[in-house]
Amino acid sequence: MATWLCYAVGYVFITSGVIKLIDTDFRAAFYSFGIPSHQTTLLLVALVEIGCGALIACGMYVRKATIPLIVIMIGALYFSKLPYLVNEGILTFLFQSRLDIVMIILLLLLYKHVPGKKF
Repeated sequence: MATWLCYAVGYVFITSGVIKLIDTDFRAAFYSFGIPSHQTTLLLVALVEIGCGALIACGMYVRKATIPLIVIMIGALYFSKLPYLVNEGILTFLFQSRLDIVMIILLLLLYKHVPGKKF
């Protein structure tokens, strides 16, 4: 079961990272969040998502790969979903952040239960 969980989490982060590199709408989104050096930050986030997602999908260094992804997901909640809580209320926030929350929970489960293989 842990293998399938690694495949699913890896898939989500690899595709998310690739889309961040391809889709120009993400540049505008990062700029609108007020993140300093938004283009560099976007590139760094995308590369970390692809790299750590690939490590998790391969079942290698899973614990080490989950840590930066948890930080990215907390940043995503803070920058892109917290405004929903402030402006539109708790229900809209919970709806908009559902994938982020599920991914954080899955990453925590991987960190706790799947150490991963080493080279």
